[in-house]
Amino acid sequence: MATACEYLWKASMKSEGYATKADGLGAEIDITGYTPDRIRNFSIIAHIDHGKSTLADRLLETTGVITKSGKNKQVLDKLKVERERGITVKAQSASMFCEHDGRKYLVNLIDTPGHVDFSYEVSRSLAACQGTILLVDAAQGIQAQTVANFYLAFGEGLAVIPMLNKVDLPTAEPDRAALQIESAFEIDAANIVHLSAKTGLGIDRVLPSVIERIPAPSGSIDAPFKALLFDTWYDKYVGVVCLMAIKDGAVRRGDRVVSMHSGTRYEVMEVGIMHPEQRPATQLQVGQVGYVICNMKSVAEAHVGDTFHKDKFSVAPLPGFAPAKSMVFAGVFPLDAGEFDKLNESIQKLTLNDSSVAVHKETSAALGQGWRLGFLGTLHMDVFRQRLEEEYDASVLVTAPTVPYRVQYKDSTSKYIQTPADFPTAIEIQDKVDAVMEPFVLATLIFPEQYLGAMLELCTMHRGDIHTHTYLDESRVMLKCRMPTAEMVTDFYDQLKSRSQGFASFDYEDNGYNESDLVKMEVLLNGEAVDALAAVMHRDNVATVGRTMAKRLKDVIRRQLFDIIIQTAANGKIVARETVKQLRKNVTAKCYGGDISRKMKLLNKQKEGKKRMKKIGRVELPQEAFLSVMTGSKE
Repeated sequence: MATACEYLWKASMKSEGYATKADGLGAEIDITGYTPDRIRNFSIIAHIDHGKSTLADRLLETTGVITKSGKNKQVLDKLKVERERGITVKAQSASMFCEHDGRKYLVNLIDTPGHVDFSYEVSRSLAACQGTILLVDAAQGIQAQTVANFYLAFGEGLAVIPMLNKVDLPTAEPDRAALQIESAFEIDAANIVHLSAKTGLGIDRVLPSVIERIPAPSGSIDAPFKALLFDTWYDKYVGVVCLMAIKDGAVRRGDRVVSMHSGTRYEVMEVGIMHPEQRPATQLQVGQVGYVICNMKSVAEAHVGDTFHKDKFSVAPLPGFAPAKSMVFAGVFPLDAGEFDKLNESIQKLTLNDSSVAVHKETSAALGQGWRLGFLGTLHMDVFRQRLEEEYDASVLVTAPTVPYRVQYKDSTSKYIQTPADFPTAIEIQDKVDAVMEPFVLATLIFPEQYLGAMLELCTMHRGDIHTHTYLDESRVMLKCRMPTAEMVTDFYDQLKSRSQGFASFDYEDNGYNESDLVKMEVLLNGEAVDALAAVMHRDNVATVGRTMAKRLKDVIRRQLFDIIIQTAANGKIVARETVKQLRKNVTAKCYGGDISRKMKLLNKQKEGKKRMKKIGRVELPQEAFLSVMTGSKE
């Protein structure tokens, strides 16, 4: 039987009394006719750069949500940082209307990120879906994040539809990629949809597969209203906008709803769907995914994973989400101390849109007041910084990333260390500490067979323990190794791409803590410690890192009227030393001949003055010097 997904926005919807573009974009649409059996909620998951956003563009074109034009590139990637980097960092939702076997359906699509650092976005999006499309590049085959995302969806009990993208490429090997999917995930290769999102080949099979193979959402329109809040963002005109999955009942403008997390009551000002921008609706009901504006003005009031219900109608809370576990921490400080309050407000608004960031205030003797932020990875940290600068016009200094260590004391208590300043001293370690432990990750690497030796060497260099390596097919290997998180957040990813000529992919998951020989390396300027440059590391790395840091500081510190002694030390022992020589005035220039004692008298007087200056003079590192040291540049 022939199937078709056709655009019904102007013709069919208008015949049923729905608003169209001709009626004005501000008009409310009526979608109450779409009962749960005519709704499908699904997401697209894949490894980075496998074509998720391009497939979303074609689906939006097919259903008429956007017009067909060559300019439709990454329509759902709305952030500037996404368009600049060519990656998705924020899950976005869009509702589409289509027809299949003579019935009209409301299909809600959520486009998700592909990089491991944004896996929390994927897990939250899956909670609002009943199924997912697992997209695989036919030329590259299964990669690390493909495996991770599949098991994420599998663990949620979602229906998974495998699809092979880019089958039109000359280098595509769809049969080999299908065999990889079949062997890795035990999915029948006959059920795999072949398509090219760029050219539109096979796109007409996507939505019919979604409707036939993904179950309809459960719930009852007659039950009390209950909704899961799975995303939020801040609008300067209306305050906090909540994206919700309606599990039971219905909600419309004027209703009073309650947050189960805080118990606060709100009046609903507007409801609607993302199409792909906000489109007001008369009502949202069971099975549908849409936005709710409820006069929530403070960013502190919105909690992702919260359950909302109507006032005076109590319901059982939904499971919500496990809080994101920060893998790396970094200090964020304003370049201008007067911008502290503005930056504080900007961070609050941005963390509303990215709830996986942990925020704690911090004070540094060198950098002043700031924040200690927790991220899911170094790319996540860099994207957050870029969004602060571009979306909120903030000028910030971000310190080097650190990982959370755990100190086990002899009295059976333990403490998590997020900053080097909190790390115990050598005396405390000797007298009070039973063990110092560092976090580990279980890393999954997938790469062509010829790079096996280079990948084994790379993992060993970064203190990794090889667990297993298996062949996905005759040419691709999947390697699993356990390694310290601190090694992963330095230059591991760059070396991975360099040694594999860009062919290797990488994914990781938290794997607990292990005891390790860790020390705190301090940087001393004329005997005074600079807390912002301190770092915790393995004892084997102290000598190399210490010498590099001392040389780099020598290049960026300006000369003073006295010697500046730069030292790096660990456990009370000096590891490396550099000296920035003093600027000296030629005090003997006015002496034209005469006895040598005249010159010696002037030189000794200058020497005494230098001694007094060294006692009272302070070395202050400018912000530019911190930035140069932390980024590795010498400008």
